[in-house]
Amino acid sequence: MKKTYFKKVAVACVATFAFIGIHNPTVEAITEYQVVNVDSLAEIGQAYAYGPIMYEMKQEINEFDDEKEFIPYKPELLEKQSQETKVDETAITEPQTSEPEVVAPPEPATAAVSISNEEKDLFARLVEAEAKGESYEGKVAVATVVLNRVDSPEFPNTISGVINEVVGDAYAFSPVQNGKINEPASDESIRAVEEALTRQDRLNDCIYFYNPEIATDTWITTREVVKTVGNHVFAK
Repeated sequence: MKKTYFKKVAVACVATFAFIGIHNPTVEAITEYQVVNVDSLAEIGQAYAYGPIMYEMKQEINEFDDEKEFIPYKPELLEKQSQETKVDETAITEPQTSEPEVVAPPEPATAAVSISNEEKDLFARLVEAEAKGESYEGKVAVATVVLNRVDSPEFPNTISGVINEVVGDAYAFSPVQNGKINEPASDESIRAVEEALTRQDRLNDCIYFYNPEIATDTWITTREVVKTVGNHVFAK
């Protein structure tokens, strides 16, 4: 019964195409038809894909041009294309949400030289006495010279030792000699000491500073000058 049904459908399709061809002036008249025994609609398409009726109708609606090869209907090709265009469901995954990166706060700068609170106070009082009236940069530069002396083998290896060093018959720093080191340090001098203890810039290892306007030691003026800040010349 199924085969009879498909045969009837085939005959009906052929009759329809013939009717269209007769009433359409742009389509050539078709006088002969061939009834093909088929079992499915797919076989109908294969049987008549190259038929004159289908060719004339496709020319009429410009579905392909005459210069290109007419490709027949092939179910196996459509099945292959369908498989190639299927989306790989296993490749689709849920969007991954990553936790925000936790950035550790920067560690506080550590002093390059171990120093007690008493030494820090002595240090700040020396800077205040030596660089009073100088800029903040000038105060930091004086403190840096003291630290460079601690690192140098030519001087004592502690801050208090450098500040209280005796050269000849006098102290190395005049404020220690005249007592001005006993005056309290300003907040700016305290901050200058804190910065000098943690900063990387060591003034090219300068170990001397002096005021050329009031310096009485001619030897110090022979040292290599590295930088001038305010009224002070820094040398090595």
